[in-house]
Amino acid sequence: MELLPPHVSPESPRDSYLLLSSSHRSSSVNGTREPDGVTFFILQGLSSLGEKQMIFFVILLLGYIVILGGNSMIIFVTLTDPKLDSPMYFFLANLSFVDIVFTTTSIPKMLSGFLSEVSTISVPGCFLQMHFFMQLGLTALAILTVMAYDRYVAICNPLHYTSIMTRSVQLLLITGAWVFSTICSLPTTVIAMQQPYCGPNVVAHGWCDLFAVRHLACADITLDSIISFFLGLVSLLSTGGLILASYVLIGVSLSRMAVTQRLKAFRTCSAHLTVVTITYISASFVNISYQMGNFSAEVCIIVAALYAVLCPVMNPLIYSLRNKELQESLTRTVSRFRSAAVSAIKDINTVS
Repeated sequence: MELLPPHVSPESPRDSYLLLSSSHRSSSVNGTREPDGVTFFILQGLSSLGEKQMIFFVILLLGYIVILGGNSMIIFVTLTDPKLDSPMYFFLANLSFVDIVFTTTSIPKMLSGFLSEVSTISVPGCFLQMHFFMQLGLTALAILTVMAYDRYVAICNPLHYTSIMTRSVQLLLITGAWVFSTICSLPTTVIAMQQPYCGPNVVAHGWCDLFAVRHLACADITLDSIISFFLGLVSLLSTGGLILASYVLIGVSLSRMAVTQRLKAFRTCSAHLTVVTITYISASFVNISYQMGNFSAEVCIIVAALYAVLCPVMNPLIYSLRNKELQESLTRTVSRFRSAAVSAIKDINTVS
């Protein structure tokens, strides 16, 4: 983080510094002109909302706490409860881990921006944040696709489920999800890094969002936009198409089952299907807000932040409410902690 220049007003450092960084493309020290190029970015966030931004701060903070608590609990119970030793919960634990890291790449930085006069980030840190935000978002979609395939095998080929979904296959599918997300996101980040950034350096977002940073480049970004749009389209259509194909095949199998079997199979898919629906609908709203120019920067930031929080918040809530096995496991875990706490209190009373 760089110090404010001596001619920036201390009464309103944010406003005066934004004005400075937006109007200067180079600087001079003792009459010596330095080469153009920014060394850091300023994250504008929702500073234009004034005191109203604290309402959004509280909402984001509560959402982030729920994300950390709910997803950590899912990871803990799936790792410690032997009754949850199945591929579905293995994938669910991986999804919860990705959700935690995904929100941690963006939300804490945005929260800190609410509490500081000027929120800055280094150029390397900006592109790292940009890359991991995109990659982890695509990883979550890829894991949801893997989970759809898992449900397809469980319902359409139940007799061979255990022989197909072995531990090595599970690890291979998770590795494939990470590789897929890296292939689809890394080229976009690398291309954005190669562009010259000579000023202004004010990012009209709460974190280093690709669209907001790319518009600060001092060069033609037409090719960048085409490549990123193509990769984004490939990633969304491929994951969405595979999920849709899985559920079409599941629907065909359900039509041949008895009513009781059909209801049981539907219950195993309901939580995942709900999460997928919420994820793709919210992602569509984000893309619409970016593509349509009649939305203000504040609206785009709020929509993107809600997307970053909504899906990771809903995942543990939906699976906890829709999955009976997970509910029972959570109950057993709480009971174990309660028994351990009572025993510890009794031991303390006995010693005293």
